[in-house]
Amino acid sequence: MSLQTSLLSLVDVLLRVPPLFIIDELFRMGLGLPQGHSIPSNYEKNETIHIVDIDGELVTETGSPIFQYDAQFYKLFFMVLLKFIFSCIGCLAALCTFMLWTKHLLIVYMYLISVGVVFVSYWGNVTTIKTIMMSMNESPTSILEDILSLNFERLLRIDGYGMVLIENCAAQCGMAYIFSYVHLGPKYPLLQKSWPIIFLAPSFLCLLPLPQSILHHAPVFAAVLPLAMVKFVLWSSSFSIIQTVYGGYVHARTFVSNFGLSALMETEWLRLNVPCVLRTFWLVRLIEQAVALQLPVGLDLGSLLLTGKSLLITGCETLTAVLGMTSVISYICHYIGCFFQWVLLTDDEDDKSIGTVSAILFYILALQTGLTGLEPEKRFVRLCRNFCLLFTALLHFIHNIVNPLLMSLSASHNPSLHRHVRALAVCLFLIVYPMSLLAYLWSHHPMSTWLLAVSAFSVEVIVKVVVSLLIYALFLIDAYRSTFWEKLDDYVYYIRAFGNTVEFCFGIFLFFNGAWILMFESGGAIRAGMMGIHAYFNIWCEARAGWSVFMKRRTAVNKIESLPEASDHQLARLDDVCAICYQEMRTAKITRCNHFFHGVCLRKWLYVQDRCPLCHDILYKVEVDNKENEEGQSNNMNRSEVALDQNVQHIEEPR
Repeated sequence: MSLQTSLLSLVDVLLRVPPLFIIDELFRMGLGLPQGHSIPSNYEKNETIHIVDIDGELVTETGSPIFQYDAQFYKLFFMVLLKFIFSCIGCLAALCTFMLWTKHLLIVYMYLISVGVVFVSYWGNVTTIKTIMMSMNESPTSILEDILSLNFERLLRIDGYGMVLIENCAAQCGMAYIFSYVHLGPKYPLLQKSWPIIFLAPSFLCLLPLPQSILHHAPVFAAVLPLAMVKFVLWSSSFSIIQTVYGGYVHARTFVSNFGLSALMETEWLRLNVPCVLRTFWLVRLIEQAVALQLPVGLDLGSLLLTGKSLLITGCETLTAVLGMTSVISYICHYIGCFFQWVLLTDDEDDKSIGTVSAILFYILALQTGLTGLEPEKRFVRLCRNFCLLFTALLHFIHNIVNPLLMSLSASHNPSLHRHVRALAVCLFLIVYPMSLLAYLWSHHPMSTWLLAVSAFSVEVIVKVVVSLLIYALFLIDAYRSTFWEKLDDYVYYIRAFGNTVEFCFGIFLFFNGAWILMFESGGAIRAGMMGIHAYFNIWCEARAGWSVFMKRRTAVNKIESLPEASDHQLARLDDVCAICYQEMRTAKITRCNHFFHGVCLRKWLYVQDRCPLCHDILYKVEVDNKENEEGQSNNMNRSEVALDQNVQHIEEPR
């Protein structure tokens, strides 16, 4: 990527950060809704209001009519409703601004800069005139008289009105040239030259011995023409704004109808560069909070830890702040995954999604635990617990990276020793780190539902790594054997069945643990929904898939056991390999169509279909009655001998 492209991308990211600050501030205000239990100021916290009837009018003991309290309540209600509506409109406007194309976003910022320059100019003129008016009250002479009398001592005094006037003139000149450059109105030469005069008009009027009433209103008149120009531009561009918004809606609708909603979301996600914008927003927000804390120089370790704690607490107090933290965590987890890929010398694109999965998991944890609504101290504790759960889940992702590599290295008889060592070192880390974490947590924290969940995740990853290592060892042994190991498939199946059973049991345990949290600790619709998803995908679907595999295997075993076993004499006369695995046959099963295969190979084949790999005849018929079974078993040896003679003749024929 060239330097120019990088700079343009950086500018685009920076332009999209301010709308997020607006949304964040509105969320911090609670969208205008009252925080906690707000009560009118007339009511004390534990005050009891007694109502009495005096001359037919209901009043309180203090003599205030009840309708006054009702009016105050309705006034408060409508004020809250109005604040909420305006906050929602502000959020929507900021979100629309965030999603604009870069050229439209620049126009919005130019308009806002124009308005900002006018208000800053007004504030500077007001401050300057107030200072000069205070000086004129202290001294009867005007500024013009001091200039004509060459009273430089008073004019150039640092805290005097002369220096204030000079600074204001310089600032107004700068703001006038900025306004003339960025405002979106007609840029006529005469109008462009008149802007510095308009901005400097209050400063020029201060030189004259005018009444204070005229000087007091001078900044207002100086700001009228620029504001009128800005309003004119806004009203004249209203049709273009509506047309742009409608064009964006039409484009989105056409895109969805052609490619689907997911494609639109992915395209907009890439165009807006959302992760980078969120990271920039959160880091700028963190720097702002650090500056607000006014950190002294030379902090010790304890102060640094307290400062970091405060920054983490404020860094997740709103939903937008949690999104920014999620993006930072995704960035870190992505490079953790890249580090383990570098250690394992792999470059699988599917493994690079570890950052995205970690971000989704962290945000779901933040939502279902109500992170933003907690008190600061409880929020920090919950944040640390969420980090701990995320790190244990990260171990599962790392196992998903190393497990296929272990199977590949063992099954392919890879002679690269350093790759085996790297993979085994990662497996050792996946065993030692969870055990150390569990030892620390159980020794420093009391038993809780959170600790049980972390323990379940940690033990589960240990069991998965042990299962992978056992299968790796079996495949490695089989790779160095000179003969076919027929029992290997059974051993692998039993080990994997053990691992899947343990994982299924932990899934059930986590479901009941989450149900306890939902009912007795912290309920919520998000937690309930996640429990439903967990129950369906991690319990029901896994149980159904495991039962399906078990039934297929049991059916295949029953089918294989019904087939006759080939004798040593038949195998010696055949002197051929299995047509499925191309390995030497020391034992074999004879099918109904008189073909010889390894029993374990034929069992795997039956997982897919019930037809012979060679002639495609049906291997096993359930509807065969007992009489046919008995006749088949009595005549099977004769058919086997005939088939064997045919196979031998076929092998001995010259090619």
